Amino acid sequence: MLKTSFDKSKLPSRHVTEGPERAPHRSYYYAMGMTEEEIHQPFVGVATCWNEAAPCNIALNRQAQAVKMGVKQALGTPREFTTITVTDGIAMGHEGMRSSLASREAIADTVELTIRGHCYDAIVGLAGCDKSLPGMMMAMVRLNIPSVFVYGGSILPGRAPEVDAVPKEYSNRDLTVQDMFEAVGKHQNRELSDEALHVLERVACPSAGACGGQFTANTMACVSEAIGLALMNSSGAPAPYESRDQFCEASGRAVMHLLERGIRARDVVTFESLVNAARVVACTGGSTNAGLHLPAIAHEAGIDFFLDDVCEIFRDTPYFVDLKPGGNFVAKDLYEAGGVPVIMKELSKAGLVHTDCLTASGHTIGEELEFIDRKADGRVIYAIENSITKTGGVVGLKGNLAPDGAIVKVAGIAVEDQSFSGPARVFECEQDAFEAVQNRAYSAGEVIVIRNEGPSGGPGMREMLATTAALSGQGMGKKVALITDGRFSGATRGFCIGHVGPEASKGGPIALLQNGDMITIDAVKGELSVALSDEELAARKAKWTGPRTSIYSSGALWKYAQLVGATHEGAVTHPGGKEERHAYMDL
Repeated sequence: MLKTSFDKSKLPSRHVTEGPERAPHRSYYYAMGMTEEEIHQPFVGVATCWNEAAPCNIALNRQAQAVKMGVKQALGTPREFTTITVTDGIAMGHEGMRSSLASREAIADTVELTIRGHCYDAIVGLAGCDKSLPGMMMAMVRLNIPSVFVYGGSILPGRAPEVDAVPKEYSNRDLTVQDMFEAVGKHQNRELSDEALHVLERVACPSAGACGGQFTANTMACVSEAIGLALMNSSGAPAPYESRDQFCEASGRAVMHLLERGIRARDVVTFESLVNAARVVACTGGSTNAGLHLPAIAHEAGIDFFLDDVCEIFRDTPYFVDLKPGGNFVAKDLYEAGGVPVIMKELSKAGLVHTDCLTASGHTIGEELEFIDRKADGRVIYAIENSITKTGGVVGLKGNLAPDGAIVKVAGIAVEDQSFSGPARVFECEQDAFEAVQNRAYSAGEVIVIRNEGPSGGPGMREMLATTAALSGQGMGKKVALITDGRFSGATRGFCIGHVGPEASKGGPIALLQNGDMITIDAVKGELSVALSDEELAARKAKWTGPRTSIYSSGALWKYAQLVGATHEGAVTHPGGKEERHAYMDL
């Protein structure tokens, strides 16, 4: 890539570096050790979600230094800053989870405010945990500046020692945090000893990096490549691999190339690139949370791309990548098999990729795929003509119980197990349901209903991994179903339906359910219904006393509850790109 000098007369950073009136501003930069040359080069925000909250983020600080080197090599001036994260693995199963989805908006907002306030010309964003990935991409698209995304990388898989205390089922296979959540259920079921649980918790997560299966972080990392915001194959290498530094340096150089060519985030993120991203989610059996995050990213660009659109793409995309939680392999295995480029090469064979979409390299997807000569290994990545199933690993549902839709991951679930009918067992919140599962206060054949956990009603749309993993650990994953207006971790397995909309706090049908109501779920037909007439539902709605009173009557979660929109539209908190009256880069 050629090194060039840049004319700052039309870049945002001119407002803080150019002309006699900016002498006070320049004095601040000199105070930080910057040279005159660096002050008059383009400013690139290097945004990271580094913190000590969890292994997902702990390696981002080191990787940011490599990004900065790449920016400098291409005659830019990097300015590093950090934003928050809320890490789902730590927040899971208690009140802290309410902060998780709200943190996606806070990340996008704080990155936007930092870029605007300091007049940066471009951004390289590094993220490692579930909500930080879409949050960072949302900020890029919202600002519409030259942008490159870098994933911090996956954790390495764990291995259990061969000791008497640990059951053989944990030996000679990869472990992830999913196994730990399910181990809690086995422990509650007296199938796992205290000693075994203690041994497993010390080995399941052996390194820095995000959760190792095709859970939400790795799903959205794959999205970052497929949508074009990340360099091809950059998301694959596990976090501890020093080869990540090469991708980071290349990302720093790439953003300067985009700046030189005037390629902005919305030139990359289009309706077609969103379709590409949804394809990759479907064929990898990715997280249902993608059904929330893709519409939110689209919203920032002013593109109508809702849950229905995502589910329609899922419906006609084969599932051919065998990853946990529904399959057998982890992110490290996918990387070694060729990663997202090989997946997209397979999709393109079937005409399922828009190849003219731009990417962070400045090349199109089609041009990038021309460089890929690796083929599907038939083990982790199947040839698309030999797919595991003919439809995607995630499907959408609709019916009189979910007029706005719902979503379920079916990867790893046999077709004959993709329908379920049973009486409702209704819980008003996740804690009540988890306590019932702990105490085995439910029965096989029931549909467990958890309501009042939507984006507004929760507030915060909590994930239910603690509950679903406990059910799996108790051996009940196929004997009950679960529906909620909340959502599920990407690590969830079993017949679990989330994003039921409208949510209970908005008077959706899920708010009107009573114990014993017969619910039918059919993932093959795409149905989620309750055996109640329209007249009965209307009569119950007339008697409905309104949403449950929340304990959050001030602070960030109160603000979030007031602003957040419908789940099927991405649970966003502002009007989005359609209502813009200016372009940040042109101010």
